[in-house]
Amino acid sequence: MDYARSETLAIKILVAGGFGVGKTTMVSAVSEIQPLHTEELLSDRSAAVDDTTGVEQKTTTTVALDFGRITLREGLWIYLFGTPGQDRFWFMWDELSIGALGAVVIADTRRLGEAFAAVDYFEQRKIPFVVTVNCFDGARRHSPEAVRRALALPAHVPVVLSDVRDRESVKEILLTLVRHAREHAPSLTAMP
Repeated sequence: MDYARSETLAIKILVAGGFGVGKTTMVSAVSEIQPLHTEELLSDRSAAVDDTTGVEQKTTTTVALDFGRITLREGLWIYLFGTPGQDRFWFMWDELSIGALGAVVIADTRRLGEAFAAVDYFEQRKIPFVVTVNCFDGARRHSPEAVRRALALPAHVPVVLSDVRDRESVKEILLTLVRHAREHAPSLTAMP
């Protein structure tokens, strides 16, 4: 009997990034349960606060979190917690990051600067993370190395191209993060 396979494990992963980069979409694309969303309509009051440049069609925003779950195999679950993207909701990040194995930072090449705050957050707290470039229709294409240079990422941080609307693409991002976290967090090497 494979002992590692007989154990159960739940992994917590954050999905982070700036306003409108695709966090809610990513959680929805992969979750096998009905995802929990705390979406609210953008209001006239938020229009002066939220920069919708590049995402003018966006009408809602996450005000607390998104939540979803995916089973990788029997006894191995990933719980996804999508963070709110606006600065005024960042107080939630500290609570959401407790117990997280790592994070996925979603970058939109139309507004690459939006990724800096999330990258800084995880670097400062030494939480393993990967950066995924959301390659949707109409997005400018850049190589992972060009994005790495633009975000001044260390060589060990994976940068992957993806479509966060696609379940298989999201699963590959999550597996990349789990492998990266195991390699860069010594206490996780015994993880099944």
